[in-house]
Amino acid sequence: MQNSTPEPGAVSPYQLDHNMKLDLKGGHELTWYSPLEKPFRVSGFAWFDTERKFRRLPAVPDVPIRPEVDALANCTSGGQICFRTNSRKVSVRVRLTAGSGMYHMPPTGECGVDAYIGGPGEWLYAGTARLQAGQVEYESSLFNVEDRKVRSFLLNMPLYQGVEEIWIGLDPGAEVSAPEPYDSSARVVVYGTSITQGGCASRPGMSYTNILSRRLHLEFINLGFSGNGKGEPELAVLAARISDPACLVIDYEGNSGGTESYRQTLPQFIETYRQVHPDVPILLISRVSHGAESFKPEILEGRLERKKFQMELIRQLTEAGDHRLTFLDGSDLLGPDPGETTVDGVHPTDLGFKLMADGLEPVLRQVIGDMTASAR
Repeated sequence: MQNSTPEPGAVSPYQLDHNMKLDLKGGHELTWYSPLEKPFRVSGFAWFDTERKFRRLPAVPDVPIRPEVDALANCTSGGQICFRTNSRKVSVRVRLTAGSGMYHMPPTGECGVDAYIGGPGEWLYAGTARLQAGQVEYESSLFNVEDRKVRSFLLNMPLYQGVEEIWIGLDPGAEVSAPEPYDSSARVVVYGTSITQGGCASRPGMSYTNILSRRLHLEFINLGFSGNGKGEPELAVLAARISDPACLVIDYEGNSGGTESYRQTLPQFIETYRQVHPDVPILLISRVSHGAESFKPEILEGRLERKKFQMELIRQLTEAGDHRLTFLDGSDLLGPDPGETTVDGVHPTDLGFKLMADGLEPVLRQVIGDMTASAR
């Protein structure tokens, strides 16, 4: 085995390409705004209006939740900040609860912020914050042009870390106004696993819930809890308390603990939600295919077994009178070779998330119906 110690005078690739370097010199003179104040709109946090916290569950839930879920609720996956401005520069200052540390997800996705411009139906990627691995506080430019055209901005918040503070930096004297309203006040609630939370997108805008939020121009509430989407009835209770739901998406099979455990939790989860929302559409998604299924038949057998159970459950509930249930076979969402659209056989890359959004979009539009008819 060769010695991995660099030879004297060796140069790292990022030293040879200025586009790979991290600029730590600091930003230009800017005026800093808190998104907690108008005219900025913060969305993606169902309890934000009352608690003013970047958190995906109530700060102190009145139903018992496991410590793991409580901690993961601080991750800001699905959080978005929208506004309009004629500023030539847009930057962010961010203070995280912790730095990055995942081996298969870049810091830009775990801890970063990315920006889109253009407005509903015309969103275009504009920039990603630059930060060092493990960095807890950072300041970074997202957008820098010469003209003072008024533009709509959408900033996506980190997927796998919490945000204690975030500030938006704009040119001094720049105009700032409220963003375009959503096509409806109704919100899409998605409960699931690490894939739902966004693992392992390279930047926040590429998680499938954020992609769909841009396409449908609706607020999405991301309740994906990495490794801990186990279908506890308490989470169904909390999901049911989210007001004005357009649809509930259930996608936690991957964390269910096996077929028998899934048989126990899924009917109760649906029933608990139905007690509060008898007519809200529910979309049940079976798990995506695993990249190792071709050489580990037990993984394939388990998935097919649970898929059969889900289809039968939806059939039984529909025959019993619940006609707002839809089942989607998730096995095709990552394409014919799922290993090529994941980082580890399980968690999608950006390509995998785009494919998931492509497959989910027409189904969601049909499930929600007239609510997205006006979506651009």
